[in-house]
Amino acid sequence: MVNEEGVDFKVWGEETGNQFSIVEHPIEPGRLVPSHVHSREDEFSFVLQGRVGARVGDEEATAGPGSYILKPRGILHTFWNAGPEPARIVEIISPAGFERFFDALGTAGETASDPAEFLQRRAELGEQYGLGFSDEWVAELTDRYQLKLLGE
Repeated sequence: MVNEEGVDFKVWGEETGNQFSIVEHPIEPGRLVPSHVHSREDEFSFVLQGRVGARVGDEEATAGPGSYILKPRGILHTFWNAGPEPARIVEIISPAGFERFFDALGTAGETASDPAEFLQRRAELGEQYGLGFSDEWVAELTDRYQLKLLGE
């Protein structure tokens, strides 16, 4: 199943006894995912296609196909498409459950009447799923790498 945001749900938590879930994300060239921190799960990203930049805490790196990026719970992180072509990552989420955030976010993207309503609903979903958003790093990264925040 692929939702409005382009997330391809590969393995739902119910299929693994809620030990983990797997989703695939497309990342358009020049797009930055808002900085955020998870309180409940760790994410392990595997780069399938393109080049993905990531900042996790104080560390920043660029990863190509075949590379992993670890995004532990409790640590602010963000990632972006660092190349000129589309990028794709597979995310292993442990424990499972956060894949439901992406499912609900896709519905919010389809049904929100305007960008402000979408951002409000995203914030509400973040609270529900233990995800905190931050503007930290956004201006710095968008300026340095000529990025646009996802959703702009």
